[in-house]
Amino acid sequence: MKETVVIGMSGGVDSAVAAYLLKKEGYNVIALFMRNWDSTINGEDFQNDDIICPQERDYNDAKKVCETLDIPLHRVDFIKEYWDYVFKYFLDELEKGRTPNPDLLCNKYIKFDLFKKEAMKLGAKYMATGHYARVKDGKLLRAVDLNKDQTYFLADITKEQLENVLFPIGELTKPEVRRIAEEQGLVVATKKDSTGICFIGERNYQKFVSNYLKTNKGDIIDVKTKEVIGTHNGLMNYTIGQRRNVGISGNTERHFVCGKDVKNNILYVTIGEEEYLYSDECIIENVNFISDERPTECSAKFRYRGEDIPVILEYLDNNEIRVSYKNKAKSVTPGQACVLYLGDECLGCGFIKTVYKNNERLWYL
Repeated sequence: MKETVVIGMSGGVDSAVAAYLLKKEGYNVIALFMRNWDSTINGEDFQNDDIICPQERDYNDAKKVCETLDIPLHRVDFIKEYWDYVFKYFLDELEKGRTPNPDLLCNKYIKFDLFKKEAMKLGAKYMATGHYARVKDGKLLRAVDLNKDQTYFLADITKEQLENVLFPIGELTKPEVRRIAEEQGLVVATKKDSTGICFIGERNYQKFVSNYLKTNKGDIIDVKTKEVIGTHNGLMNYTIGQRRNVGISGNTERHFVCGKDVKNNILYVTIGEEEYLYSDECIIENVNFISDERPTECSAKFRYRGEDIPVILEYLDNNEIRVSYKNKAKSVTPGQACVLYLGDECLGCGFIKTVYKNNERLWYL
């Protein structure tokens, strides 16, 4: 038998198949279920079990998978740590008018730090997850299934955190993963993928956030005419580029959120004209490199489902980079991660601080 590997078992099909593949390869596989959120402790009162973050149901699914695969399952709680390192950041960023992506911090501080340390306590030489990603010669590479590739969410971990990490399904497509799960009789074979932010789940986003941040209504202003055309329901409920649920009644024209003024509590929108959503440069801060490469030209993703955009990098002081795009990019949003790639290799990331167009900072951002 090979060395011991601890697999992060989420209760979903991806981690289940990852565990199966590891056992098939001869590893001594131990499963570890991580619990990061507790609605009761956090003061939430949800009556309908169908809309809460279903961690207990996920745990039960994980147990069934482990019983089928005949591997032991352990459980660990990181509720306090998740609150301190991830959720506080999420709320702080929202209050600043930015759009945070807590999944990157969860990977950095919880899964590939605290969780990995817990795995080592169980005698593991390796840690594994069900992420769609690959590692080769110490480099983080995109998954074979580019539609499911999750390197965007891994871009803030360090090179050291990537050591002794396995991504068993990185060479597979999602349909192949589901087929394997069905062939092995795993109860999660047809289970729906989780979507959205994990601690919100399928719940109404605005209602959830209002449990933690005061809803402060204010003016919606047309960025072009400077006219007040509506009332927003709290700036934390909107993100750049949003065109649904903007909240302008009695107007059938399509509105895009293009900026926020946190000091004056103003939401800026543009009506049908997307020119205000485009920029050609941004500054990213808190830069993290997984790779040893420091290119001046590469590609970048400004959001998970965004396209790869060719960029030029200028390395600044204070761990910041000026990122210039040869072609204008849409909805580059402060607070989001700018993830850098060189071909298939994920180099790392920084977080968008300021956005520019034609050498001028976009004042409405």
